[in-house]
Amino acid sequence: MGLNGAITLYTDGACLGNPGPGGWAYILVTENGRIEESGGEPLTTNNKMELIGAIEGLAATPLGSDVIVYTDSEYLRNGMTSWTATWQRNGWRTSGGTPVKNRELWQALLELAGRRRVRWRWVRGHAAEHQGGDALNHRTDELARAAAKSFAIDRGAASSS
Repeated sequence: MGLNGAITLYTDGACLGNPGPGGWAYILVTENGRIEESGGEPLTTNNKMELIGAIEGLAATPLGSDVIVYTDSEYLRNGMTSWTATWQRNGWRTSGGTPVKNRELWQALLELAGRRRVRWRWVRGHAAEHQGGDALNHRTDELARAAAKSFAIDRGAASSS
């Protein structure tokens, strides 16, 4: 559990090549224990996997819950804490006037976050605990990478048959 009884959610995404086989993962820590989930796609981008990890994780939390989301993705944190408000005002266009990439995923994430009290926290990624890293962030990264690798193996087997 997080601060003041909040649910703690760690999310991550990984991609082998960008685009390439990708994986997402989340770890949910509640008063009842810890839940680890992961999945992926055979051809995707790292940004999509970061968003899907957060979507899947938030979807696993009860409506109205207080959730602290930990991510090592500046893309995800900045998107949810500042960029999406501007994109919405601009009709889902960037400051350069181009359509926002992954709009449908951002919209799904905003919908889920809007039905919960969500706080977004950035953690340093890809660092061991003794280097100032976070153990659950590290574990979430392992899960996302393993999922991406499983799709790379599946894709390799499919292309060689």
